[in-house]
Amino acid sequence: MDFNTFKNAFLVGIFMAFMIGPVFFMLIKTSILKGARAAMAFDLGVILGDISFMCIAYFGSRSLLEKIKDDPRLFLIGGLVLIIYGLITYLDKNNKKEVDDSKIAVPAGKNYFKLTLNGFLLNFINIGVLAFWLGLLVVVGPTLDMNPRSIFWYLATVILGYALTDLVKILLAKQLKSKLTPLVIYRIKRGMGILLIVFGALLMLKGFIPKDKIETLMERVEGTAKLQE
Repeated sequence: MDFNTFKNAFLVGIFMAFMIGPVFFMLIKTSILKGARAAMAFDLGVILGDISFMCIAYFGSRSLLEKIKDDPRLFLIGGLVLIIYGLITYLDKNNKKEVDDSKIAVPAGKNYFKLTLNGFLLNFINIGVLAFWLGLLVVVGPTLDMNPRSIFWYLATVILGYALTDLVKILLAKQLKSKLTPLVIYRIKRGMGILLIVFGALLMLKGFIPKDKIETLMERVEGTAKLQE
């Protein structure tokens, strides 16, 4: 996996970590009420839930993606999924509602196993997470030629970016909580919706451009860059 692919995977992980939802606020609240270790235990459960969904998405879709990995329609489908998800995120009426912290219940005590299990279940019951991982594989798998090793390291890098960003969130939980006003949350969600729509549109555009033309264009760009050095 080259540096650009590594960088993109890491950025996807950071992006995921700032998807505003129940897991996000539960992590912040756990860190504030029970400390960093308890929040890390909870986050471990969340990550295990993501890994479970990754395995389900990969093994459930691999045979299909192998058959159509060179079909440009795959990019159209992947782009359309991102655009729809982006529109839902952007137009969600709940974006304007203030988050009620009192409804987010943190398990009593500091039982780390219970916190880990709680994080796993809270993440695993969200079918949208499975849809995200499936969509990511549809987009990324064919670009990596469905190579199991490359896909493994790509997804591992996504998880690394996600985990490190969550660690920062845990350490800065009190500051984050004070900054996350309803207006800020609203703007974050709308911004993420716009990003998903833009990425989806670019992906769909890629489906209309033949692969050989993309490679020729990249070679010309690289050649121009070398002449300017």
